[in-house]
Amino acid sequence: MAAARLRQLLRRCAETNDVLLLPCVYDGLTARTVQRAGFDAAFMTGFGVAAVHGVPDTGLLGLGEMVAAARTVCGATSLPIIADADTGYGNAINVKQTVRQYARAGVAGLMIEDQVSPKRCGHTEGKAVVSRAEALLRVRAACDARDELGDCAPLVMARTDARAVLGLEEAISRCEGFAAAGADMTFLEAPVSREEMRAYCERVPGHKMANMLANGLTPRIAPIELARLGFTMAAYPLDLLNASIRAHERALAAIKAGEPAGEHDALPFSRTQEAVGFCEYRAEERKYHV
Repeated sequence: MAAARLRQLLRRCAETNDVLLLPCVYDGLTARTVQRAGFDAAFMTGFGVAAVHGVPDTGLLGLGEMVAAARTVCGATSLPIIADADTGYGNAINVKQTVRQYARAGVAGLMIEDQVSPKRCGHTEGKAVVSRAEALLRVRAACDARDELGDCAPLVMARTDARAVLGLEEAISRCEGFAAAGADMTFLEAPVSREEMRAYCERVPGHKMANMLANGLTPRIAPIELARLGFTMAAYPLDLLNASIRAHERALAAIKAGEPAGEHDALPFSRTQEAVGFCEYRAEERKYHV
């Protein structure tokens, strides 16, 4: 099961003082690409899912769209996937329904955050968070749903965005409360220095994730240093999306200029077919050929 595999990976990282690298995916192709590159797990980014729907990450997608995206991602890969579940899409009872829906989609874990709805990307302006009591209710509801589901249940990651709104001390206190409420993993979004990252890791027990956003608020540091600080996971939220946008812009500029359409960047057609799954399909086709 996906959740059991994720637990095993996290346990191994904790025992070996290593970090589980989580490239962030947003559709079936990126999920396949991450698996083919040899990673052990991935994170489904809400920012990326919103982007490929043509909208910013400002709460414009709902539970149905995010679950559909999770189902597509999980169906395209055998890797354990931790999926962004935003604020849980309502009150504590809605959070329980969210956990059940994500579990049916096949995720290994899901992240619930304490922002006010509609939420914002963690490194952008305009964020607000609910009270600590309400945030804890969301996490407790998610953990209750996890426990009710039994062996197939996804792990719960509890996220706080309180650092930018209420300060580091409140953010760390919320993560301590999340861990005490039963969260399997915590995530303090957007610490602004190594010292803040270290303080979080020293005070909060359990598995912790660092968000390595390129040009974001948090220092982007090497996995070996993250492990020394006390993190067991590192997410890379926009690397694939940024690379995709840049490649699209180059190819479209070449087409508009009347140049050979990005031939210097183009993959051989055989590589493209391999990336999207033709090789596996043809192997199955030969197996069942009449």
